Amino acid sequence: MLAGVAVIALTSAAAAQEASDQAPSEAQAAETKPAANATLLDKILLLSRTGETVIESLSASSHVDQEQLERRMATTVNDVFFGVPGITLQSDARRAASSVNIRGLQDFGRVAVIVDGARQNFQRSDHGTQSTFFIDPELVKSVDVTRGPVTNTYGSGAIGGVVMFDTKDAGDFLKPDETWASSLSGRYETNGKGWTTSATGAYRFSDDFDVLGNIVYRDFSAYKDGGGDIAKGTGFDMLSGMLKTSIRPTENSELKLGWIGTKDSWTEFGSATDHAVDTRQNTFTGRYNVTDEDKSWLDLHINASYNKVDMTRTYLKDALEFVSITQPPILVPAGSQSKYDLDTYGIDIWNTSRFETGTVGHEVTYGGDWVNDDVVTARAQAGGMDVYTPSGKRSVGGAYIQDKLTWERFEVIAGLRYDNYELESDVGSTSGDRLSPRITVGVSPFQTAALEGLQFYGTYAEGYRSPSVTETLISGTHPNTIPFLFLPNPNLKPEIGKTWEAGLNYKLDDMLQPGDSLRIKAGYFNNDIDDFIEQQIIPSGGPASGCFAVPFCLQYQNYSSARIRGFEFEGVYDAAWGFAGLSASIINGHTVDATGLRDDLKTIPSAQVTGQLGFRFLEDRLTVGGEVQYNGKPKGNPIARDYTLVNAFAAYQANDNLKVDFRVDNLFDVKYLNPLNFSTNSVVYEPGVTFKLGATMRFGG
Repeated sequence: MLAGVAVIALTSAAAAQEASDQAPSEAQAAETKPAANATLLDKILLLSRTGETVIESLSASSHVDQEQLERRMATTVNDVFFGVPGITLQSDARRAASSVNIRGLQDFGRVAVIVDGARQNFQRSDHGTQSTFFIDPELVKSVDVTRGPVTNTYGSGAIGGVVMFDTKDAGDFLKPDETWASSLSGRYETNGKGWTTSATGAYRFSDDFDVLGNIVYRDFSAYKDGGGDIAKGTGFDMLSGMLKTSIRPTENSELKLGWIGTKDSWTEFGSATDHAVDTRQNTFTGRYNVTDEDKSWLDLHINASYNKVDMTRTYLKDALEFVSITQPPILVPAGSQSKYDLDTYGIDIWNTSRFETGTVGHEVTYGGDWVNDDVVTARAQAGGMDVYTPSGKRSVGGAYIQDKLTWERFEVIAGLRYDNYELESDVGSTSGDRLSPRITVGVSPFQTAALEGLQFYGTYAEGYRSPSVTETLISGTHPNTIPFLFLPNPNLKPEIGKTWEAGLNYKLDDMLQPGDSLRIKAGYFNNDIDDFIEQQIIPSGGPASGCFAVPFCLQYQNYSSARIRGFEFEGVYDAAWGFAGLSASIINGHTVDATGLRDDLKTIPSAQVTGQLGFRFLEDRLTVGGEVQYNGKPKGNPIARDYTLVNAFAAYQANDNLKVDFRVDNLFDVKYLNPLNFSTNSVVYEPGVTFKLGATMRFGG
């Protein structure tokens, strides 16, 4: 059984600062606080191409904003999503490299991870995480998560969902009357003796031109788990930078140009040898939009991106490994290197036209996208683990049209997407295409004050994921221990996700006192993935089976299907005195083979229930609170256990230029592990009790 739960923090840092500057009484603050800014569920979704807030969206969506990111004092992106329903990250010992899991689906593009419009497709197969991405939380302004294939306007393959990171802008950093501003922050963490330093600067040349730069450095040793043992290989150092500019050529248009660079280093310890890993990533993005209120047919967006990831693995000691083809072992000397390079090009163009037919309002969104991955793997000697990640090229693209119809208390969203993919390498090529529909119906049936904000919706949506280069082309001999064989499978069928979902949204303002707010989202989903792709063991049986002269073979094959069911809940209450939240999700999943035999899906994470409570004091300058999260072991996982985590946090805005943050994670030093890591060779327990203390100085003029 799987579940992910979340609690969303409810305050807006900007609203809190404004309230403290004006210094009203608590009653006055409650009366003047805008209800629309009360909770995170009222934030506009970047993933919505028709401008809905989270609470208005007819989808399972969540938002993490800047105030939450600061409260969580995130070391890696794993910390960003603490408590967000339905999403879990896997990183085993490699904390700087994360794989995103939504509703039990992960790897090979099943979850689309997008940073400023750039798709993050890096993948290196190993015993741990497969698809990984790299971004420092200090660079991030907000994150949107939408679960399920309803966001197929954001590209092909995302049958699990989409995660979109939006990085910081000068306009968010500079106050309205400032020309320039800078900040310097530092933080220390006790577990792993980790230091983080960050510097940000922004300059406004004019109302139509500004620029922001940021640099972050992290240096962490290996942490201790809840049992007091060192988690080997969990240390890392990371240097990240960002440069971003916004240009407004006309009153109705904007161009954003950005660069994000990251250099990560860590050490991997294996049973046969150890490796030093160095990763460099450079992401270049350009985003242009034209929106004219006088021209309802024009809301045009053009996104272009180039993402380059280069990973080098250096052998730290001699290793005896099997040759990829002929199988006799050879000596790979210390200092040998393997390289994994990925170049990803992407373009995404769409427009939304708004008009009415009679009493029915229409928002018609139409566009197309294309992404190309070029994978180049350079192998050390004639063997090595690099057989896991073959070279090749894959391009995926599509076009879509979607109409959002609004009539009185009804909403209907109808969409159709066409997908096409091509995969090629030195050993062959394959291709395919498909049409995927989406239909959503929402109704707000009540008109009384207490129930006017209650909305029910139902959705049926399909998604289409083409096989990846690795799944199709992996071949050669396992490098050590047991010389079994990997078999390519050029006949893999694409996965087709078919999701039914029913949910509700509820919003109520001034419930218990003036200015308070309650927001609730809940839903049940049923996801069937036809032709689900997963590795399977093939016994040695001679030429007829394709596997011979070895103990056994491994090959990616299509199951008949995978079936995943689940429930998700997210509720937040906000008032002048503080905030409270509760969310939960429960998910079960299994595969079904051609004979009807069921097997528990290995990527189902823990069930989770998360509660959060916070209080505001000193005219909103001081916020203190805590989080409690229960995790239930998923069905069929041999190493998972139930556990409960308790965290505490505090933030104090001493004045306009100084803020101090404090946090303690895993307060009771619980020894626990991420169930998604159970397929690795060694068990990696998560960090024990960790105290974090940070301060930020800001200057502007």
